[in-house]
Amino acid sequence: MVCGAGGLVGRELTERARGRGRRVAAFGSTDWDITDPAAAARHIRPGDVVINCAAYTQVDAAETDPDAAHAVNAVGPGVLAQACARADARLIHISTDYVFSGTKTEPYEIDDSPGPVSVYGRTKLAGEAAVRAALPGAHIVRTAWVYRGGEGRDFVAVMQRLAAGDGTVEVVDDQVGSPTYVADLVTALLEVADKGPALAAPVLHAANAGAVSRYEQARAVFELLGADPQRVRPVGSDRHPRPAPRPVYSALSGRRSAEAGLTPLRGWREALAAALAEHGPLTSRP
Repeated sequence: MVCGAGGLVGRELTERARGRGRRVAAFGSTDWDITDPAAAARHIRPGDVVINCAAYTQVDAAETDPDAAHAVNAVGPGVLAQACARADARLIHISTDYVFSGTKTEPYEIDDSPGPVSVYGRTKLAGEAAVRAALPGAHIVRTAWVYRGGEGRDFVAVMQRLAAGDGTVEVVDDQVGSPTYVADLVTALLEVADKGPALAAPVLHAANAGAVSRYEQARAVFELLGADPQRVRPVGSDRHPRPAPRPVYSALSGRRSAEAGLTPLRGWREALAAALAEHGPLTSRP
């Protein structure tokens, strides 16, 4: 069962799971309000594997709409976990690198102390706590900087369109993370669904390996598409201020997750090349 099937991860998960012959019930936000206990009790049955892709992901908007972010990111996951506990169903809940403060200079491990710096990060961390309190056997899968490319609105998709044009592009070079191709994330989620209790950690990291700045990621998009990477210019975050602070460094380590039994995701650049091969190149737009 996929909650949040209308979003980037939910759509990809539904499509690829069905393509592999799995039985999937997919629910968008209009089909299933995950904050409604009655709806959860109505939908979830014994033996189900519920994968919660639903989230309030508008990081900047969350700063001025914390109640809405808390409802979807914290209350909703707790409701799902409680319903799964009552029905004897399993839950896989997706979380984020934004639960960390960004003060480290090496990739975060699954047991590093969190310290979110934004409303979005705090509500996602509250969601993790609600899931673990209601259903200790649930799996929480943290990921980072998820993209698909192509016609979407994610970072890679935007860089593809800019690469197809001309002129310079300013990209921040003081935010470092783990760009994750959505197809690789979905593969990891399906592995968690298959392995279940055999995975020896309740919290896992599923992100493409390596740490890279947004600037370096943008240059890689240009290079792989045959555009001039010199058109990408590095700037500080203060050049393009945003309402919500971002962790300066939020790369995720897959080492402890691999020790727990999850197959490590490939390197970020290899994954990016695969994504661009599948969803690019694009033509410029007016």
